[in-house]
Amino acid sequence: MGKIGRNEQCPCGSGKKFKHCCLLKEQAGLVRANPEADFKLSLIGELEAIVQVAIARRQKIKELGVFILLATAEGDAWLLEITDSDAVQLAQAGEALEIPIDENSETIEINWSHTYDLSNKEFELTAYSDKSKTVMADYPVKEISASVKRMKKRFPSDLLDQVHVDPEEQ
Repeated sequence: MGKIGRNEQCPCGSGKKFKHCCLLKEQAGLVRANPEADFKLSLIGELEAIVQVAIARRQKIKELGVFILLATAEGDAWLLEITDSDAVQLAQAGEALEIPIDENSETIEINWSHTYDLSNKEFELTAYSDKSKTVMADYPVKEISASVKRMKKRFPSDLLDQVHVDPEEQ
């Protein structure tokens, strides 16, 4: 896991800046034993939280590492990944869906169902299963695009290249 900047959001999911949260604990010698487990708990907690926002039919976009969590006023929730433009739906029309995450001691594997494209001011999804394309009307494309740009500036490209693990190398 890369070094966390003092002014970045704390990976524990508290919503505070790192310098006002876990940095103080680390400096006091209370270092987390397993930051990967903390991230996993934080990711699952954030996914469950964004699903609740979607069920309430409110729009929200949250940046978390290389992920964008999206809830729409239509009751949809998505987990988007910025390096390969992968996506998986977490809620549809106000109903929670199963969160497709598998884990082991070294990796968190997300079973992506789609890729997304933000060109032409549209949010277009392509299903991995049958290559069908769907344009999602009324999705906040401008805000999602701004998040992607911000996140790509925040992380060096060599770090982004390391996000995906080749299954043959495991």
